[in-house]
Amino acid sequence: MDPYDIVRYPLSTEKSIRLMESENKLIFVVGKKTNKKEIKEATEKMFKVKVVGVKTCISNGKKIAYIKFSAETPAIDIATQLGLM
Repeated sequence: MDPYDIVRYPLSTEKSIRLMESENKLIFVVGKKTNKKEIKEATEKMFKVKVVGVKTCISNGKKIAYIKFSAETPAIDIATQLGLM
């Protein structure tokens, strides 16, 4: 499966900016039928980074993934690549 079908797009909200700065996390909207392992592998493949953990929830009919990156990869760098910052 294509990583871009799994991890669709990032969310840019006040909460996501705060999590990016304080906890080294980014928030993405992901495919509804994906699991945490698929999300982790797709993110590592897309951005060539190390993912420490993935938490998911469903909000307003969308599946949201909170992705925590390793200490050697700041989430701010990835957000800059995506054009969020």
